[in-house]
Amino acid sequence: MARLYGKVALVTGAGAMNGGMGNGKATAIRLAQEGATICALDLHLPAAEETCEIIRADGGKAIALSADVTHEDQVKQAVADCLSALGQIDILQNNVGILKTGGAMDSTVEDWDALVHVNMKAVFLPTKHVLPHFVDRGAGVVTNISSIAGLRYLGTPYIGYNATKGSIISYTRNLAAEVAPHGIRANAILPGFIDTPMARDITVQNSEDPGAIDWDALDRQRAARIPLGRVGTPWDVANAAVFLASDEASYITGTEITVDGGVSCRV
Repeated sequence: MARLYGKVALVTGAGAMNGGMGNGKATAIRLAQEGATICALDLHLPAAEETCEIIRADGGKAIALSADVTHEDQVKQAVADCLSALGQIDILQNNVGILKTGGAMDSTVEDWDALVHVNMKAVFLPTKHVLPHFVDRGAGVVTNISSIAGLRYLGTPYIGYNATKGSIISYTRNLAAEVAPHGIRANAILPGFIDTPMARDITVQNSEDPGAIDWDALDRQRAARIPLGRVGTPWDVANAAVFLASDEASYITGTEITVDGGVSCRV
């Protein structure tokens, strides 16, 4: 039997930019492949619908909802709509985040505020409003997407992004300790260099000549930094999320799974 049969997963950031494949989209698909019914939540409803269409075409069950996860009223309504449509939530997968370049001196206040506003609220608000349901049921799994950049400097000045991703690690550990008596687990996934639409978008934004970007050469350059010799894919992150959501991880809480091909062993 599929590992998540009978479970319902609320996956935030379940769509992807420009029809690509991001961590949230891949995770929603993989959770569904393991038997979970998916509530795909995204700021852009067509992106969430596209994810659901893929799941349904593969024989899975999914509904799409739209909400800005930094607005409490929208999150509260989305959780209520998910519960109304599907009856329960067993898994909360928090994927939403943004990335902006900038060091300690050249980051703008506007970029700093945007990173704090999105990256921290996108974890805090969905968790806040799903937890009462988990507590009532005496069970639940929260998995938050952080980053190895939340642990250390990787050679590029992303100080606001790194700081907010580090805060997610601390938040997850505190959350796990607080809710463990209710039978709820909470863990974080720390991706390394993953080929996602957001990663490509920030590369384009930072390039003086986006049309001249040699993506194959860039992948080879990144792969040279990775002990396993390749850039990661959203499916690598999704597979870790499936494990953490499953009963195989029933004694795992308050910790992190690093999905980086070994990069953090070298840095």
